[in-house]
Parts: sequence; C-alpha cells; structure tokens
Amino acid sequence: MLLNQRLLVDLRIILAGIIVAFAVIALTASDTFAATANTLKVTPVRADVEIKAGEKKILKVTVSNITDGLVTVRPVQNDFIAGDERGTPALILDADKFAPTHSLKRFMAPLADVTIPARQSKVIDVTITVPQTAQAGGYFGAIRFAPTSPDEGGQVNLSASVASLILMRVPGPVEETLSLTDFQVQQKGKSGNYFNTPDDLQVTYRFKNDGNVQIGPMGKISVTKDKKVVYDADFNNKTPRDVILPDSARRWETGLKNIETFGNYEVTATFTYGEKNQTIEVKKSFWVIPMHLIYIAIGAVLGLILLIVGIWFFLRSYKRRILGGGGGRRRHRRRY
Repeated sequence: MLLNQRLLVDLRIILAGIIVAFAVIALTASDTFAATANTLKVTPVRADVEIKAGEKKILKVTVSNITDGLVTVRPVQNDFIAGDERGTPALILDADKFAPTHSLKRFMAPLADVTIPARQSKVIDVTITVPQTAQAGGYFGAIRFAPTSPDEGGQVNLSASVASLILMRVPGPVEETLSLTDFQVQQKGKSGNYFNTPDDLQVTYRFKNDGNVQIGPMGKISVTKDKKVVYDADFNNKTPRDVILPDSARRWETGLKNIETFGNYEVTATFTYGEKNQTIEVKKSFWVIPMHLIYIAIGAVLGLILLIVGIWFFLRSYKRRILGGGGGRRRHRRRY
C-alpha cells in the first residue's frame, strides 16, 4: 500500500515536470514567433504619386521598430505584377530582375541600411527619378524593409519584412481602356437567374484593363423591384481606390440586401473610370422563387393537365354514347 502511494506521488511529480517543460517550450516558441512576425511597421502602406518625365521626387516612408530592442533594417526594392484577380501583388524577388513592363524599380535610387532604436521610428527618403524618355503611363514597385541578423553576417529576414507599395503615373497621352468582362448574380458562389431564397445573394463583376496605366473604377449598384429601388451601394468610393494594373483583370463582389422571399428584381450598375470619366452601364434581372411555391405551381399545372385530360375523356365517352344510341333508333325504324 505504501509502495503504491509513493509510486503515485512520483508519477504526479514527473507529470508536473512534463507539463512545465511543455509550457516553457510553448512560451519560448510564441515569443520567438512574435519577435519575428511583429518587428516592423511601415506607413504609408501604399503611395500614389505623379511624376513628370525628366523630374525627380522624394517620397517619405516611415519605418517603426515596435520591439524592445535595437533593429537594423535593410531596404529591398522590388517590382511587382498582378498576382491574382483579387488585387494581390506578386513581387519579383530576384534582385537582378525587373518587371517586363511598367517597372518602377529602374527609377528608384539605392537605399542604405538604417538602425532604428527600440519603440522608435525613422523616416526613409525614397528617391524616384523619371528619365526624360519615359513614356506616359503607369509604373509600380515596392520598398520592403527587412530586419537583419548581425550575428549571421547581416542576413536579411525576409519573412518579417514589411512593404510600402508605390503606384506612379507619368502624365501625358495615356491609354485608358477598361472593359467589363463578367457581371453575374450569385448565391454561394453559383451564378443564376433563379434563386430559392434571398440569402447570401451578391453581384460579382470582372474588369479587364487593356490600357497602359492603372485604373481605379468607381460607381453605384442599385437593385429595383417593380421599378422601386430596394437597395443601393457604392463601389470603390474611397481614397485611395483599389486599382486594376495594366494588362490584368480584377474581380469584385457586392452583397445584395433587402431582397424579399419572392419577386423579380433588376440589378443596375454604373461604373465610371479614367480622366475623361468614361462610363460603363450594365443590367441583370433575377427571380427569387421559394421551393414551396415551385411545388405549388408544378402541382397546379399537373392538376390542370389531369383536369383537361379528364374532360376530354368525358366528352369523348359522352359523344360515343350519343352517337351509338342514335344509330340504334334509325335501324329500328327501317325494320318497321
């Protein structure tokens, strides 16, 4: 009995030690991840600038050290292209490569490392020089700021980097060509013209930019029923606007509200873009018909068909009886 009690006490001590060890490991891993992932902060996250050909401009970018220790930061310049149709940029990470078109990296001056004390910020001057021969249109790139590791020979920790995107426009005769390639009413990702419920309805739309400058369309979406507006919403009416890069496409969606359980609706969208305020208009109608009404309608149609068939059989049978009886009387008269 005494041996069992001692064994139980020993097991409790071992178990407590294991729990403490795992807790220490978890806390250490958590602190390490936080120090890696939450080291720097940058503002602005995006800058929209206009620079004429042959001129230079200095952008102010603020990098903040949000840790309790000294951090040395290395600026890394990258071009980027459209990564997907949701507006996610795809950075060109190779230091020796540029975007095939619309490269801003070619115009940016190199930047030196900067040391930022704990809980403090530094303003970085980003110099952009546009050559006289630059064509009018859009150019875009990014400045990433990554903490370095002095103990590892100044190796850059790119996983903890933060970026400031720069969208530049060189004024002049630009080509602003935007087309609406898709406009659908959807429910849970499926497009259609008939829906059983008004839940989770949204309108999705896709733009294609075939011009040479980034375009930020804006507009209004309205839903009407019986020529009465039941819902409207603004699209991309903010500063700065979301943009579509040249030679790329982008999708958006807007949720539809105030849709009742039954009825015919029409979605109208008006989009405006470019320096000349060009306009795109589109309309789409859809029905909301609950399943029980569909079943009632099907039952009514089937009932009507059965009624018509029944009447037809009744009339046919009645006609046969009438004609059959008349023939018998005529034969009776001929016999007498």
